[in-house]
Amino acid sequence: MRTWFLVVAAGALFSVPAWAQEAPPAPPPPYSLPWQLRPAAVATVVRSDTAMAFYSAPDPGNESGTTIATTLLGAYKLTPAFAPVVRVGLVSNSPPVGDSAQTFANPIVGGTYLLNLNPSMRLALFLGLSIPVGMGGGNDPDPAEAMATASGVLARSSMDNAMFAVNDFTVFPGVGFAFVHSGFTAQVEATVLQLTRVRGEDVQPDDSKTNLTSGIHLGYFVIPQVSIGADLRYQRWLSTPKFVDADDTRRDVATVAVGPRVHLKLSDAMWIRPGIGYARGLDEPMSDLGYDVVQIDVPVQF
Repeated sequence: MRTWFLVVAAGALFSVPAWAQEAPPAPPPPYSLPWQLRPAAVATVVRSDTAMAFYSAPDPGNESGTTIATTLLGAYKLTPAFAPVVRVGLVSNSPPVGDSAQTFANPIVGGTYLLNLNPSMRLALFLGLSIPVGMGGGNDPDPAEAMATASGVLARSSMDNAMFAVNDFTVFPGVGFAFVHSGFTAQVEATVLQLTRVRGEDVQPDDSKTNLTSGIHLGYFVIPQVSIGADLRYQRWLSTPKFVDADDTRRDVATVAVGPRVHLKLSDAMWIRPGIGYARGLDEPMSDLGYDVVQIDVPVQF
């Protein structure tokens, strides 16, 4: 009896009381994924993102055209702070006038480095490179393929220019800052693209160009499984390429997008976050051409 009492007493003496035990870490606050800004997050993910653009020709006939620009992204979380990224793209274009065509865009390779400044604030640093092997380039491009590749620019709201500048090698560093708290996300982003021509000198007069893309994203979780998000995006040529010198309406593009997204947990380690958004151009040339863009975005996180 005495032995049993001593064992119980020793256990009570050296055991850690419940109030002193370390609590499990709190889950991160829910983060609203932007539509075309880069996520301020590091994850292993496969993401299919398709923009379907409908527009009209600027002529009395007002014939309509359609461009479908699809990108597929893969990222792998090497460390809690770093993930390399690979992205490829395909464009299918049915113009109001001329032949339809399908083309592959420039592949993109890069990486995201994430700094968690505190539980609510994130700083995401990015560096990307394009591989200039996309279709519709060179000194003797197929006209339909060149038009299809060019059509991807406005279909993607001029935010993925490195993929569609198929004659250029592009280096594009970017930075994003996100505030995430109580189901609310506010994010800003800016990226500078330095494009250097590596082929197509007979048809592309500019040997280099400098471009800026930027944006703001606001999102809110209505319930834990559903969020609503909106982007305001702005793209501007910091240099003056020949096509901008000839038509200043091509200097910059402003767009807005909005839509819902569903967040579904498939397993302990897998999430799917499909969303559908609607985008509209706020100025020329997209406003004059009556662009309506529907985006279907399906990220799967592992």
